[in-house]
Amino acid sequence: MRIALGIAALGLALACVTGCATGGAARGDAAAADLDAPRARPAAPGAAPQAVIAEADDAGDGDTEVGLATYYAQRFAGRRTASGAAYDPDALTGAHRTLAFGTRVRVTNLANRRSVVVVITDRGPFDRRRIIDLSRRAARTIGMLRDGVARVRVEPITG
Repeated sequence: MRIALGIAALGLALACVTGCATGGAARGDAAAADLDAPRARPAAPGAAPQAVIAEADDAGDGDTEVGLATYYAQRFAGRRTASGAAYDPDALTGAHRTLAFGTRVRVTNLANRRSVVVVITDRGPFDRRRIIDLSRRAARTIGMLRDGVARVRVEPITG
């Protein structure tokens, strides 16, 4: 019995590490080298940079999040997500740690104010510095393909 529990725990740990198609390597190809060092710009010349990784948004309700977004690498196309759906780079989908599958969220790139509505179909990101992973099409829509990472606001859509 203890061996079976140990094997089950090891399998669960392995599943968490590999991430159901959204693990640490699931970020956009362009972001692979840069993601480990979040981009922080000084407020004024000579000012110390301040990286904001995730915070509650004062203007919204308790469900709104602000933090970093990345996107899935092309190599994950066709792989099953945690919801059972195949990842489609041309669909408007995303991965979130806690929101229910099927939840629609508005993701706004805070640098350029472009936004997109995506459906949560996967779990992740598993890097705690990020709050959402996006499909390639969603990333292109909000203008983050070049940098591979963007500071965004994530707002669940009700109704």
